[in-house]
Amino acid sequence: MRGWRRRDGALPGQGGFTLIEVMIVVVILGILASIVVPRIMGRPDEARLVKVRADIRAMESALELYRLDNFNYPTANQGLSALVERPTSAPLAENWKEGGYLDRLPVDPWGQPYQYVQPGLHGPFDLYSFGADGRPSGQGINADVGNWETE
Repeated sequence: MRGWRRRDGALPGQGGFTLIEVMIVVVILGILASIVVPRIMGRPDEARLVKVRADIRAMESALELYRLDNFNYPTANQGLSALVERPTSAPLAENWKEGGYLDRLPVDPWGQPYQYVQPGLHGPFDLYSFGADGRPSGQGINADVGNWETE
């Protein structure tokens, strides 16, 4: 049936996904994983680590989108809040996406804010949680968990 194809040969409604759509799906999956996994796992410490890693991946994706729009990552001074509110300190984010890159900043499973350093020791930025004790370093569940470990 010739009438069903467009001039470019594609069927009606056929098209690809944009980068933004894919990133939104990744963030949604990360949020769902952080909610569902702790409820179904019998080991709460492991579930908390899974949530930290999912949060870090979601924030990494948001930071990459920020960089694509604004040509650099938020500074350490601007912090992760640049993902939810337009930065007011230099360098200004001229192409900041209206509505932000995250709805809200997550906190780690122990109720502490995630740490952000730019430039980082392990890459362009370090994004991490101090662990259960809320202090740098530590062993086991108290160990720092960072984006350099999730790759």
